[in-house]
Amino acid sequence: MKNWVAAFNRGDADELASFYSDDAVNHQVVQDPVAGRNAIREMFAREFGRATMVCQIENIFQDGEWAILEWKDPKGLRGCGFFNIVNNLIVFQRGYFNELSFLRQQGLPLPIE
Repeated sequence: MKNWVAAFNRGDADELASFYSDDAVNHQVVQDPVAGRNAIREMFAREFGRATMVCQIENIFQDGEWAILEWKDPKGLRGCGFFNIVNNLIVFQRGYFNELSFLRQQGLPLPIE
């Protein structure tokens, strides 16, 4: 998890993708799930292109094949990620954060209702 966070903080979509299995699923609950290592790499590249994101570790928990990352960013946004890791590769990830707070902090357009 610490290596994943380091790659995330460098904005390195290629390195981040290398942590996922070919058929991994990344589901940030404010968006539709993204399936496949290449699609996950593209998602990270797109997101790093539109926002400056920093992940500061608050806690990392591990239970069997699951890791939980509780994080914050320097602007006060907090969230958590659940990672199912099999054979040292992430096969499933689910992340929770407040999208409205993120968009406001980043100066990004708010969704139209």
